[in-house]
Amino acid sequence: MRKALTIAGSDSCGGAGIQADIKTMTMNGVYAMSAVTALTAQNTAGVTGIMEASPDFLKQQLDAVFEDIFPDAVKIGMVSSSGLINVIADRLRHYGARNIVADPVMVATSGARLIEEDAIGTLKSEILPLATVITPNIPEAEILSGMSISDEDGMAEAAKKLCGLYGCAALVKGGHRINDANDVLYGPGMAEAVWFRGRRIDNPNTHGTGCTLSSAIASNLAKGCGLQESVERAKAYLSGALAAMLDLGAGHGPMMHNFALPEEYLREE
Repeated sequence: MRKALTIAGSDSCGGAGIQADIKTMTMNGVYAMSAVTALTAQNTAGVTGIMEASPDFLKQQLDAVFEDIFPDAVKIGMVSSSGLINVIADRLRHYGARNIVADPVMVATSGARLIEEDAIGTLKSEILPLATVITPNIPEAEILSGMSISDEDGMAEAAKKLCGLYGCAALVKGGHRINDANDVLYGPGMAEAVWFRGRRIDNPNTHGTGCTLSSAIASNLAKGCGLQESVERAKAYLSGALAAMLDLGAGHGPMMHNFALPEEYLREE
């Protein structure tokens, strides 16, 4: 069985972070493992507290995973400080990790900042060059590329610039700021940017969409799919989770990650 590791923060309400990653990886047919970078106290209304793991304990988690069940892919999500980022980069290089998907989480859907200012530079220098693909939304792509993005041409230009800066593929996600569900991919060796057009799903409950997409991409890379196929499959899975129209919580609620479970496992007594 193929295996995937998520390195991210915990979301106590289960819609994003480690919890969303494990659900997504499981539903996409791989064995999910985790290394927790931080505990968060949060729900659909916002983040009220963050307790970071120590760099040494994060190292212990990573060593425990890689020395026993070596992952076929790695997803990196919320990492809030330079100390943690340096540990992740060191361990990934040490073990020769492959199929690395970096989701540069900087701000929660609720608006809470999830990364320290000085850690952004460390993320750029240490993690992004190790990645197979990075999956920034538009605000994140603007920070990482140093350019303003106002339309789809700008998204494609940013993807190419990110590829040039960090040597990895970049999937720039449109979202509600420019379009509803159209993302653009550019990577090393690609002659031109590739668009992935998604269908608009009128669902306000989008908590954890970025975590889910990146974890689904990692899952498909772990299974041996090419990058473009992995993105296509991941977007299809995300659309299904949104289309299930789960409605929980008072704010931006989570998606239904288990929408594709057989009916016999969903049946209630």
